[in-house]
Amino acid sequence: MAETDDASLVERVTERLITAVAVGEFLPGTRLPAERDLSPLLGVGRTTVRAALDDLSTRGLIERRRGRNGGTFVAEHWPDSVVVGVDRWFEARWSDLVDACTASSMLHSSLARLAAERRTDADISTMRDRLAAFHAAPSGDPKQRADSLLHLSIIDAAHNTALRDILLEHERHLSLSAPAHPWGDRESHRRMESRAAREHDAIVDAIVTAAPDEAAELARRHVQIDLELFTEAREFARRRAAAARD
Repeated sequence: MAETDDASLVERVTERLITAVAVGEFLPGTRLPAERDLSPLLGVGRTTVRAALDDLSTRGLIERRRGRNGGTFVAEHWPDSVVVGVDRWFEARWSDLVDACTASSMLHSSLARLAAERRTDADISTMRDRLAAFHAAPSGDPKQRADSLLHLSIIDAAHNTALRDILLEHERHLSLSAPAHPWGDRESHRRMESRAAREHDAIVDAIVTAAPDEAAELARRHVQIDLELFTEAREFARRRAAAARD
């Protein structure tokens, strides 16, 4: 029985990692976190993570590279067959995902409101620096990391440790790379970057000019990008899975 349970856990972790790639949490060509970092993010032991990564390597979703700049990287191209796992994961988790995205948008909204009310001159300087870094970052993984740092500066400007901890813990269940947000698939992530840039400008401006109602609403709408991307990924997986089964 224990062996069956272990196999089932590895399968669930494998599907979670596949889905993280499918929705753009980890972009093609980027390095995955090390096993020791993935383990707490996924809530499983390193042996389970290693088995799931072995499975992904066999399927052609990831590549292991040796040497000084080695590690585990998301493959630039991956087989259609893995989409069936994405479809299955979405079907099992969809209701929870909708609830989680709604909660995330409300938490970000509350923190943006507080940031507009409590931000200091030092906070303003940090947000502006992070916003400029986001605009300057190259497309893909560097811009995704800059996005995460910008969101953290907004969260910190709220000066509410309890809400900050609740949000970050909540988003670790929604996104393995929290508080970064997914960018979608290869075709859509540049579009998401452009949209995020416009919305980031507006949110930071509302916080800097002490407009809490505006900041809250802008942040709430901005974080709804996550649910839009999950919806797109789900529909894409449905179509590809149906084609794979035919």
